[in-house]
Amino acid sequence: MGDAALFNHKHIIALRDLSADDIRLLLTTAENLKEINSRDIKKVPTLRGKTIINLFYEASTRTRTSFEIAAKRLSADTVNISPSTSSSTKGETLSDTALNLLAMKPDIIVMRHNISGSHYFLAKRLSCSIINAGDGAHEHPSQALLDMLTMKERFGRLDGLKVAIVGDVSHSRVARSNIQGLTKMGSHLFLAGPPTMMPPGVERLGNVTVCKDMREAVDGADVVMMLRIQLERQGKSLLPTLKEYSRYFGLNREILKLAKPDAMVMHPGPINRGVELASDVADGDQSHILNQVENGVAVRMAMLYHVCGGGTVDAG
Repeated sequence: MGDAALFNHKHIIALRDLSADDIRLLLTTAENLKEINSRDIKKVPTLRGKTIINLFYEASTRTRTSFEIAAKRLSADTVNISPSTSSSTKGETLSDTALNLLAMKPDIIVMRHNISGSHYFLAKRLSCSIINAGDGAHEHPSQALLDMLTMKERFGRLDGLKVAIVGDVSHSRVARSNIQGLTKMGSHLFLAGPPTMMPPGVERLGNVTVCKDMREAVDGADVVMMLRIQLERQGKSLLPTLKEYSRYFGLNREILKLAKPDAMVMHPGPINRGVELASDVADGDQSHILNQVENGVAVRMAMLYHVCGGGTVDAG
């Protein structure tokens, strides 16, 4: 992979920091690395001798496991830390925790934190690389990259796709990263959700249209991306009931018929079945949710690879 030198970023914190060429390179690298995940022995020595710390202050199943598997498949040494097992339970600040971890000489800290911008805070203070695994309602770059890889595999392109994003856009870091990434790659985004869950001025982010209802967003869409309601980030309820939310912003087979016949259904997980997605849609032929999970490992391998400086992938 001789193009590694083209990726000149020490950290991956937000897709707004990356160019279309950077995103394209990460996706191409992920496509090349994905083959490793189908081998009988799923390991290459590419990052042997590198140490990666997964520091997760919020609960995670897919993202944390995916980053750990990605690191191990590239032969890096990995350490997982969660709040319940860290000194944050004793009152230690994020800065002190990070400085103590840095003293152990890791190459990368992969962090999820509930405070937006916390990764930029650490990047200014630490000499190792920082990868954002989700910060507050800010961004979730690896999720958007794996979403883009899944779309690109399905359609062979990102340019010109109509992507409907439906749900709690205001509190969704997944939505923000996808808006940042997909608009750079030439997709046209159509957003729908309750007015209380739609950030003001979101149209200024690029090729983005805010729709008056879900049907308008889904009509003729290539991709329908449903978002989980972020009840834990809302502070107060922004909708009357989940039943009413599902009635107006839940994806069922009837609404899906408005999209193109070969449209993809996507969801970052975890799914609230019967709320944002009917089970027969989540498990249906047009659902690519498990493809997203599979692609997450390859994308995170690519992120770790390039943040570590790239080089040649030894397939031995």
